[in-house]
Amino acid sequence: MIDYPYYYQPQLIEHVNETINTDVCIYGGTPAGVAAAIQVCRMGDRAVILEPGHHLGGMTSGGLGHTDVGSKDAIGGISREFYRRVGQCYGEPEEWNFEPHVAEKTFDAMAAEAKAPVYYGQFLRSVHKAGDRIVSITLESGLTVKARVFIDSSYEGDLMAKSGVKYTVGPEGNDRYGETLDGVQIHNGHQFKLPVDPYVVEGDPKSGLLPHICATEPAAEGTGDSRIQAYNFRLCLTKSPDNRIPFEKPAGYDPQEYVLLSRLFAQGYPIDQIFQKFDKIKNDKVDKNNHGPVSTDYIGANYDFPEADYATREKIYQAHVTYQKGLMWFLGNDPTVPADVRDEWNQWGLCKDEFQDTGGWPAQLYIREARRMVSSYVMTENNCTGKAVADDSIGLGSYNMDSHNCERFVQDGHVRNEGDVQIGVPSYPISYRAIVPDKPECQNLLVPVCLSATHIAYGSIRMEPVFMILGQSAGTAAVLAIADKKAVQDIPYPELRNRLLADGQVLSVGNLVP
Repeated sequence: MIDYPYYYQPQLIEHVNETINTDVCIYGGTPAGVAAAIQVCRMGDRAVILEPGHHLGGMTSGGLGHTDVGSKDAIGGISREFYRRVGQCYGEPEEWNFEPHVAEKTFDAMAAEAKAPVYYGQFLRSVHKAGDRIVSITLESGLTVKARVFIDSSYEGDLMAKSGVKYTVGPEGNDRYGETLDGVQIHNGHQFKLPVDPYVVEGDPKSGLLPHICATEPAAEGTGDSRIQAYNFRLCLTKSPDNRIPFEKPAGYDPQEYVLLSRLFAQGYPIDQIFQKFDKIKNDKVDKNNHGPVSTDYIGANYDFPEADYATREKIYQAHVTYQKGLMWFLGNDPTVPADVRDEWNQWGLCKDEFQDTGGWPAQLYIREARRMVSSYVMTENNCTGKAVADDSIGLGSYNMDSHNCERFVQDGHVRNEGDVQIGVPSYPISYRAIVPDKPECQNLLVPVCLSATHIAYGSIRMEPVFMILGQSAGTAAVLAIADKKAVQDIPYPELRNRLLADGQVLSVGNLVP
């Protein structure tokens, strides 16, 4: 075990020469993966979870303790069970704002009770298919897993991609699916509302642009491109003197990364904005999220991540660590930061009792969006607003259509952000066809995380409680496909629906459960 966060360190992978036979192989120990495994085992089949990292629970146990819920009434099944079990740890009926270690402990317990073994440090090397079915997968450790059905529950969609399934990256244009909020979007949320110069030397374009500012303006609003919304780490912070780890200046600290924020302060940026999104969780801790035009989101630094190999992803990951650690140090120490901000900031720090194997820093990068499958049914903005309704619901979405900023650019000599969208929606059904690929591509794969959805619809669906819902539904479909000896695309929907309802899933607005 090491004391710094990392995505991929091949020298730490334990090598084995083993073949596992199981009914359902689940790649990715995200909340979707855990829920899928629990459901498969509860229905009497065998499941294994292959997790590239060393912790179960993805973002839910990786720092996102202030849950993005939408409508709680739309959340049932294993997902609701998880929040109730977390609540039991605090003596509450259920809890949606919790400490990361409590979430991980709960996931570990639920997987153990289901008797679903978890293999950590497992990075996908290759997929072996016979025609349109996956026969086995091989991991970089040398482990081979043979299964009858496979579930890709990773945030990256690596198993989906290596299986030859169609997918896309980045926002579509509005014209592709008849939307209004996809593609390039320049809104007022998390925006530069003060005139901030983008150049290394203020007023001198010849000096070059500050880091990660695009040299050209975006295309027309609504136009598609490949720039994905920003990633960050959701930090668990505390002011408790006995539990606080002070912020340290990271190796590789680059003051150029924070010049925009210095210039905002010089323009009179409201100090209270710096302390927004310190969302309270339990035991004197907060979940620190992005807020404002310059914050924890590392805008423009993640474009290559979805399609990159593991070594390149590690470099992108470490760049995010350095940027965000540097931001924490900058706010408490740089003389361009107002003294009262520095004084307040230095009362905060990482938590000694969280993420103890990585020095209080979460290991899970918030991969808000990577690849997205393209199947026979694509969830769109029209589904989110109720203009289109899927007739094969496997769960409900209910959170805002939410996209973080995707790029920075120069307009009229000042820096601007592009990509932020925050539009509320009612509860709406998510189609089963959106988690299965087209049948000729693969008959025994389900994809509950990198599902078939446009960029803006995915922005609503991509919430952790919904991933658990979709994971449970994927696990149910896998078992039914095995029992019926059918492709996952051919399961009779009434059979799937009846089982989901019997197991507590909420499939329509008419059966919301308070």
